[in-house]
Amino acid sequence: MNRTEIREQAFKLIYSLEIQKKEPLEEQIELYIQANQVTNKNAIEYIQDAVLGIEKNKEEIVKKIEKNLKSDWKIERISKIDLAILKLAIYEIKYKEIPFKVVINEAVELAKKYGEETSKNFVNGILASIVKE
Repeated sequence: MNRTEIREQAFKLIYSLEIQKKEPLEEQIELYIQANQVTNKNAIEYIQDAVLGIEKNKEEIVKKIEKNLKSDWKIERISKIDLAILKLAIYEIKYKEIPFKVVINEAVELAKKYGEETSKNFVNGILASIVKE
């Protein structure tokens, strides 16, 4: 399983948690890993780290998204798919020291694959604004 596939698995779990907030989080991660037969040790560690890290830094991540939205937009207006992609990408940029060009490229690819027609430009714009800060 390569990094792109691992990131995609993390995104899918983050998205499902956006739709249905169930606790405890550790249990949801474990259920996801079992249901999707994720056996790669690096994948499991990455998914756990990403989901728990986003939860731990949720307020700061959400503030970054809100700060970079157009003035007439509210975070509630963002699709859950785009929101999950943005949370994962911001976490990787701010807390994991993954090169922002890699993160943005991967986020845009996820947006193309799972989002709406406008998702890739929206995700790219928000992340570019955050990187410029």
